[in-house]
Amino acid sequence: MQSHLLSNRMKYLSFITLFFSAFLIWACSKDNSNTQTSFDRSKLLENMANNIIKPNFAALKTKTDALDAATKKFVAESNAANLVAAQNAWEDAYMAWLHCNAFNFGAADLPVFGSLNDNIAIFPVNTALIESKIRQNSLSFDNFDRDTRGFLALDYLLFDLDGNENVLKKYSATATARKQYLQNVAADIKKKIDDVNVAWATQTEAFIKNNGTDVGSSTSQLYNEFVASYEDSRNFRILIPAGKRVGQIKTEPTKVEGYYSGKSVKFLREYLKAIDNIWAGRAINGQDGIGFEEYLNSVVGGKELVTNSKTQFAALVAAANALPDLPLSTTITNNPAALDKLAVEAQKQTRFFKSDMSSLLGIAITFSSGDGD
Repeated sequence: MQSHLLSNRMKYLSFITLFFSAFLIWACSKDNSNTQTSFDRSKLLENMANNIIKPNFAALKTKTDALDAATKKFVAESNAANLVAAQNAWEDAYMAWLHCNAFNFGAADLPVFGSLNDNIAIFPVNTALIESKIRQNSLSFDNFDRDTRGFLALDYLLFDLDGNENVLKKYSATATARKQYLQNVAADIKKKIDDVNVAWATQTEAFIKNNGTDVGSSTSQLYNEFVASYEDSRNFRILIPAGKRVGQIKTEPTKVEGYYSGKSVKFLREYLKAIDNIWAGRAINGQDGIGFEEYLNSVVGGKELVTNSKTQFAALVAAANALPDLPLSTTITNNPAALDKLAVEAQKQTRFFKSDMSSLLGIAITFSSGDGD
């Protein structure tokens, strides 16, 4: 009797196991059915590498070479004309950087001190530590003080809220350490961009071939850095200065991008152009190619998401364009409500770029923004 009961139990357990196994297989196939597509991801990666990433970094190299030269000229002869030339070269280079900001992987993953973005585009910068390093003649960047170097350190070193006369006073004939620090910052940016350009020349083929959607694939890296770049932009360019992040109790206008130059609104608008180009697969010369838009159009539900994404992004761009043509810090100080719509539209866009795209394309989010989005 006991043997018979055991046999029945075994049969029952076997049946249950087979039933749930079949159910799980069916459920998984159902959940992933919308990601089944004949879309050739190699074509996406090829367009991104050859028509967007490499040309953008090449353009950035040209601009950072010019920035390095202009900085050296200003250090050699610190007059008003050379200062303006260095400031213009800085702005040109930073505008070019905004079109490379989302490619913070592979060649831009630096071996010791973090990513390229971490080392050349952190803001706000630590002005007290910069001044301390200048006083101590501490000119090395082989450290984790990443908020003392990069483009935004140059924003502090080349500009002053009270005008260029104040900048020139800081670069007197005896300001040897300050001049050297300024020159070293520009040279460090140039070297890092040179290295990334060299690396991409050898990594392109492998990047295109690694066309899966698993963690570590080129598709996953490209998508995740695209989303991470957008979230960082939303947080650091908009929400934090406007005092709209969870836990903030006041605005923080000094934390805007380009605080000393007053170029924050211009940079925000240019960044939105850059991120739109990546999503659409649009080259630096305006040529339309294969991007995330085409990828989404190939999966079930993708066409609706494309429409929704375009509509929402247009609302975000409109909100950015509606900002006063003043330093963003000034607008936040004098009229903080002017950023309300921009903050709302930026938050709305997150869903379409992040959770909805991740779900439809079957690409896992591999980074943590820490804000629950």
